Amino acid sequence: MTNETAAGARILVVDDEPQIRKLLRVTLAAHGYAVQEAETGEEGVMQASLSPHDLIVLDLGLPDLTGMQVLERIREWSTVPVIVLTAKDQERDKIAALDAGADDYVTKPFGMGELVARIRVALRHTVKSAEEPVIRSGNLSIDLAQRAVERQGERVKLTPTEYDLLKTLASHAGKVVTQRQLLQKVWGSQHDEGDSHYLRIYIGHLRKKLEEDPSQPRLIVTEPGVGYRFIIQE
Repeated sequence: MTNETAAGARILVVDDEPQIRKLLRVTLAAHGYAVQEAETGEEGVMQASLSPHDLIVLDLGLPDLTGMQVLERIREWSTVPVIVLTAKDQERDKIAALDAGADDYVTKPFGMGELVARIRVALRHTVKSAEEPVIRSGNLSIDLAQRAVERQGERVKLTPTEYDLLKTLASHAGKVVTQRQLLQKVWGSQHDEGDSHYLRIYIGHLRKKLEEDPSQPRLIVTEPGVGYRFIIQE
């Protein structure tokens, strides 16, 4: 899928509330997306397996299978981007879904503008992932092949740990990466949320080296209680 065809992406909506499915169907179709619907977890898994989709919007509160079960079954054979819909107070569910392979989450009640923006980011990341291994955000460039980071055309010196942390975040640009995912990717599988002080320290180091104003970060933003998100700036 290219940037030109991203607007016509095929989106599967899995939600048991008819009014939400209708809202998503009408709004997403108005933005040029082709929408399929499923009202149960089993139907969602079946639809996902029968025809290719570019993205799935998945409600975690389904009547038969849980959203987590649907996500885990889809992840057995597919890497399609998945945005989960969660209730406002279900922070643990957000973290569990992201750790299980969801790409992003939107909290109910949600604004359609926010959801459409998250969909665009997820689809754009899917498109860019197949391109050259250089990630750009504003005046920052990250050359994954050369392990080189430049800001305003000047080389930025990073420690190996700082680079690995930045690479992990930037490789999932626009996507929330949980504390657990970052700790295990950068520091090893023996680390979990109990070691989150490592993250706070190294995120602080990166912000001092990369952000215009480290106290008001725009590149590496915090998702409170969940993790961090790398933002692509134009």
